[in-house]
Amino acid sequence: MNYEQANSTLREIARLIDEKSCNPYEGELRTGVDLGTANIVLVVVDKDGNLVAGASQPSTVVRDGIVVDYLGAVRTVRRLKDELEERLGVSLANAATAIPPGIIAGNVKVISNVVEGADFNLTKVIDEPTAASHVLGVRDGAVVDVGGGTTGISILKDGEVVLTADEPTGGTHMTLVLAGAYGVSVEEAETMKKDPEKEREVFPVIRPVAEKMASIVKNCLVGHEVETVHLVGGACTFSGFDDVFSKVLGLEICKPEEPLLVTPLGIALNCKGEAR
Repeated sequence: MNYEQANSTLREIARLIDEKSCNPYEGELRTGVDLGTANIVLVVVDKDGNLVAGASQPSTVVRDGIVVDYLGAVRTVRRLKDELEERLGVSLANAATAIPPGIIAGNVKVISNVVEGADFNLTKVIDEPTAASHVLGVRDGAVVDVGGGTTGISILKDGEVVLTADEPTGGTHMTLVLAGAYGVSVEEAETMKKDPEKEREVFPVIRPVAEKMASIVKNCLVGHEVETVHLVGGACTFSGFDDVFSKVLGLEICKPEEPLLVTPLGIALNCKGEAR
């Protein structure tokens, strides 16, 4: 596992998204499409896995791993694809995507159709925590993807996934708790949650949600020898989040920089040139 290398790449993705720029490249390009509850993120790599570009947009077209606005999802992915193609000067053909562990086959098909509806050739569908494990180089331990709508868990042993699970508790539930506590709209609560200057005020309010997520993970780890838990996903960006998990689980907790971007990069790295 090389967190230093992963963090360097994640910082670079954040920079490319913020500056709307790209790195030099040659040859075939591959795209990872992450349909998150709060954000849709596209990451582009070359055939050797070198980072080329990225694009992101806040979105509400997915809820708890289920596409609730199909046309809106297709339009958003296509818009980001168009943006990247204009920036890169080439067409993006092949893409992979990811799903929360354990969702039903019909929802997997809808997510696949969104990617294909945006004029991509879909080459692979992978579960989100497993995609993240490829970025972090995790061979043994648990990867927890704390998304907007769900908490996904993958347990790995000797590089093989031995368990995947997904529970409907995520960043959206934090937002709802905030909205209730402060008597404000969901939109206002979401803005509060994402404001770094309000973290010291906000996190104690939503701490019980983080504790519930940690308890979900603890139940999944029963019967498995796990020493380290790796946290990714946009909802775990709070500085005190990993401390909550450490206290509930009593295990080593690792969290990379830019946790929202780990899974999209992992999806891109799993994109191949041939159809799935």
